[in-house]
Amino acid sequence: MRYELYYWPEIQGRGEFIRLALEEAGADYVDVARREGKRGVAAMMKFIDDKSSARPPFAPPYLKAGKLVIAQTANILLYLGPRLNLSPRDEGGSLWAHQLQLSIADLMVEIHDTHHPIGSGLYYEDQKPEAKRRTEDFWRHRVPKNLGYFERVLQNNGGQHMVGRRLSYVDLSIFQIIAGLRYAFPKRMKRFEKKVPGLVALHDRVAQRPRIKAYLASERRIAFNEWGIFRHYKELDA
Repeated sequence: MRYELYYWPEIQGRGEFIRLALEEAGADYVDVARREGKRGVAAMMKFIDDKSSARPPFAPPYLKAGKLVIAQTANILLYLGPRLNLSPRDEGGSLWAHQLQLSIADLMVEIHDTHHPIGSGLYYEDQKPEAKRRTEDFWRHRVPKNLGYFERVLQNNGGQHMVGRRLSYVDLSIFQIIAGLRYAFPKRMKRFEKKVPGLVALHDRVAQRPRIKAYLASERRIAFNEWGIFRHYKELDA
């Protein structure tokens, strides 16, 4: 099957978690919005703007797989996992992977809110004092709690993979979390990484996987920037 991924063409964002899974599996897919002209962003928006659809996606990312249109990152990965051989096939294992991915989704909201604590409709410059205060709380309380939890899950599973005994989409998502935090908060992450050595080692192993390594070096990988979820503002990285 050829998958169609619909997500904003200028940012990694939540769509990147899906791209990583598709790339690792060597899946046949097209990043629709990155095409030119009417076949690009306009084609993506038609699903959202279609008022007649009984099952419209609320917002990107969403995936078209045959006649199915699936939205929400964790939901898409729940669907793709067994089809790309990136999740356990037993019900308990599949639900456990999904549960961890939902926890990652919660963490992504907290990461986003470090630079947009009041509202995403405002510019960062309109909420800088609040962003600094939110970031301090994030690093004092939320990062240790969240990454500490994932570190414990990894170690309790043997230290190599988050779920089961082989790579899953959860491992790929943890890679993206570590990479993104390193970009957004390089100084803070350098100090914190010694507390989560397993997650750091997992990130490094994923980065060296042949297909992921090739993807990261390709033009398909959108660079981190100040439009996505992970943003680097010097004043927040004390």
